[in-house]
Amino acid sequence: MKIYHHIDEFKAVNGAVVTIGTFDGVHQGHRKIISNIIELAKASGGESVLLTFFPHPRMILHPEDQSLKLITTIAEKASLLEEMGVDHLIITPFSRDFSNQSPQEYIETVLVKQIGTKKIVIGYDHRFGKDRSGGLEDLQRLAPVYGFDVMEIPEQDINEVAVSSTRIRTALLQSDIATANTFLGYPFFITGKVIRGDQIGRQIGYPTANIQPLETYKLIPGDGIFAVKLDIDGEQYKGMAYIGTRPTVNGITRNIEVNIFDFDREIYNQTVRMEFLHYIRGDAKFDSLDALKAQLAQDKLDVLSALGAN
Repeated sequence: MKIYHHIDEFKAVNGAVVTIGTFDGVHQGHRKIISNIIELAKASGGESVLLTFFPHPRMILHPEDQSLKLITTIAEKASLLEEMGVDHLIITPFSRDFSNQSPQEYIETVLVKQIGTKKIVIGYDHRFGKDRSGGLEDLQRLAPVYGFDVMEIPEQDINEVAVSSTRIRTALLQSDIATANTFLGYPFFITGKVIRGDQIGRQIGYPTANIQPLETYKLIPGDGIFAVKLDIDGEQYKGMAYIGTRPTVNGITRNIEVNIFDFDREIYNQTVRMEFLHYIRGDAKFDSLDALKAQLAQDKLDVLSALGAN
């Protein structure tokens, strides 16, 4: 997959089959649309093109709202789209000027002149142009003028999986990993760097790697203990992750820590990918480190059971 970090870097390709959107999470609903452009491009001898935006439009149009956290970072999204088989990914900066184009200007400038669209596939609720005033009817009206075809994915086709990025974010914030993973179609994951902690886990026999997400806008699930798998240098490991403020030791900051099973290497400053597979329990304050240690022993058994391990 070729990646372009501005639409101006992209040169129109033959038989471009295009879709456009933020696609946060690249979830089951998104995949119906993306699979269509890939299949249509292969069938016609063309190439699939996905145009997305970064920063997320809400970050630009509502900068005062710092609450938006995204399911996937831009790098994680690119990785998922490459796995799906998209030919071209255009990541173009979203700006107020871009958002102020009229629907016709957007179609003529972006879709036709810059991308060379021959077919566009959109979801039933896709909006574009100034004040989100453009939609399917504009594309259908101008398609014969500019020589491209329009394919709409009907509401029932997308909603049969009853999924949206908002629902996934809500599930994750409630530590509902099962629902989030079902909607995503793959395990939710965090890509982060291993940083130094205060070694308390090591003192009680459960050394942990502290994970710092690579981007501050990455959504972090609700507090608790989770069964996880990690990719470290291309190798897979099982582990027990914790998210929370560590109330037993009067912690203040919210941490992401993971006890990696059967692993004793130094990996400080390395980037790892951690997949969340099962929620085990919520966070809790214990009367002593011994009580915490006893609970962690049970948690490890529960994690191994959830992961189907001995």
